[in-house]
Amino acid sequence: MDMTVVYNECIIFVECSDFHIPDKDGIRIRLTCESLAISGKKVGNKVYSIKQVAAMLGISTVTLRAWENRYSAVTPERTESGYRLYTDENVADLRWLKEQVEQHQTNISEAVRMLKVNKTSPPPEAAMPTPLTAPVPTMEEAYVRIADQIYDSLYNFQGERANGLIDFGFTMYGYDSMFYHVLVPILVRVGDAWEQGRASVAQEHFMTHLISQRFYQFFHLFPIYPHLPKVLAMCPEGEHDDVDLLLFSLFMRKNGAEVLYLGADTPEEGIFPIIREQKIQLVCLSITSSGFLERCDQLVGRIVNEFPNMRFVLGGQGYERAENARYPQWIMPEDSADWQSWMEREYFAERPPGSRV
Repeated sequence: MDMTVVYNECIIFVECSDFHIPDKDGIRIRLTCESLAISGKKVGNKVYSIKQVAAMLGISTVTLRAWENRYSAVTPERTESGYRLYTDENVADLRWLKEQVEQHQTNISEAVRMLKVNKTSPPPEAAMPTPLTAPVPTMEEAYVRIADQIYDSLYNFQGERANGLIDFGFTMYGYDSMFYHVLVPILVRVGDAWEQGRASVAQEHFMTHLISQRFYQFFHLFPIYPHLPKVLAMCPEGEHDDVDLLLFSLFMRKNGAEVLYLGADTPEEGIFPIIREQKIQLVCLSITSSGFLERCDQLVGRIVNEFPNMRFVLGGQGYERAENARYPQWIMPEDSADWQSWMEREYFAERPPGSRV
């Protein structure tokens, strides 16, 4: 029986069901029809391995197995060795289930019930599984799709896969788009999942740490311009969310400013020697809750008393929502699209600190 095998993107014609592929780098490879079905596609009978389906749909293999074993979502074929083989219909069903769970917030068990009802007696306009070949997505849809895949990988502690997807995203969409349209929304989603009990502390730490590490990598990619103010970036003691601070610090590094990043939950002890010894000219403080507002304002006041010419950037949701902040002239715009013009006006021009245009 003739079969066509895709091997390293080359088409090799072989005969019979048990054969050898010529040596590659000194290694002789033996394949059978069964192994072909697992690694690729058999002519006339299109099937996919569980890893292929996971990559196609952005669903982890752990989740696929759980949906099958617990809810009988789909019933893939099996080889004699027990490997799963998914058909196009299986893939379409899983795609539909993923949409119900993620976009419509449907419980997976209810989604499976709906799928089986629809397949048994579909209503005239039922939202049945979409075809395997979908329309070309818009940029927003593409951002959402890769963000979902990265989030799912991180949620299941698949760090290598997540990093691979992030690398792919930087190649496809560029630095700014990946950070602002993909990675930042993921961090927000992680925080929401932890607060709502849908992610454990371990998952939250793992996900946040991996993405933060990718942020830090970019600190060393941009040149430093000595004429720009040297920045100290931190969150006050008790503030553990430094996403906004990290984003602004990256923005400053991209503009050529040297940034000493202290991060979240920074105790006041030791701040003043750093400012003095490192000749800090700009202090950036970020808070997510207005509950930290008074503590931050007091810290700013103490720094100003010690260093009268110090400039500040005050940001984060805590300051954005503040109505009675003591230093409104230093609160940065909420929209990141306005940061560049604001920074050029307030800090990159030579003017007395804190003066207004």
